[in-house]
Amino acid sequence: MDTAAHRSTQAIFKRHIALPSDHGSWVFILSPLLIGLFAGEHWSISSVFLVAAAMAAFLIRQPVTIAIKAYSGRRARRDLPAAWVWIATYGLVGLAALLGLVLQGFAYLSILAIPAVPVFAWHLYLVSKRAERRQAGIEIVGSGVLALAAPAAMWVGAGHPDPNGWWLFGLVWLQSAASIVYAYARLEQRSLETQPDISTSWRISRRALFYTTYNMALVLSLAMFDLLPTLLLLPYAVQWLETIWGTLRPAVGYTPTRIGMRQLIVSSVFTISFILAWNL
Repeated sequence: MDTAAHRSTQAIFKRHIALPSDHGSWVFILSPLLIGLFAGEHWSISSVFLVAAAMAAFLIRQPVTIAIKAYSGRRARRDLPAAWVWIATYGLVGLAALLGLVLQGFAYLSILAIPAVPVFAWHLYLVSKRAERRQAGIEIVGSGVLALAAPAAMWVGAGHPDPNGWWLFGLVWLQSAASIVYAYARLEQRSLETQPDISTSWRISRRALFYTTYNMALVLSLAMFDLLPTLLLLPYAVQWLETIWGTLRPAVGYTPTRIGMRQLIVSSVFTISFILAWNL
């Protein structure tokens, strides 16, 4: 009986079913949450509810994806019980946290979840068709949905829907989009057999360079009109400099883990410097 119970527990607590397999995706929810929480300044039980709801919504994507793969024949059906356990777990946590927010007077935050529905449905459709890999478009749109955690966290802290929350949303989304495009450029560099010449390096990185240069120019322009803090240029300069460095130092032969770890470090530096620049 003990052995059977142990096997049953192991079948349910499978890391690849309970947690996202793409480790780099964590930064796209944690960064906007942290930025929004610090921008809101005041933390309360409502902040805990907000974090729980956002994390549950983020985490439920993995078991739902596993379930879709199992039903479409891409994975073994034996993964379904564990997937449904985690879907139920995250779903209940999310609903409980949402109820807590409603009781605290933040029912209007549920409006921010509306864009997630069609984006998630689009993702699941691609999964069912075995076409979800290397889809930069949906990843960028999906990062925009996750970026809505920034204004939500700020509004909970402020106690009302401060219009500045929309600045946070746009700024975080721009950074996330640039990060995704840059990651694809690094992965393309990785597939090269030899170090490319400068023209090839610029061709591979030109989209990422456009995104990061645009972001920095936009923040600089808005700061000049006193619409944003001047120091906010610094985190975007960090990302721009990283893109320049990555263009001049192609990731030929790098492992995805090595690329992902550097991305995580850069995103962490961005998040910390953004929080400091916004609140100074």
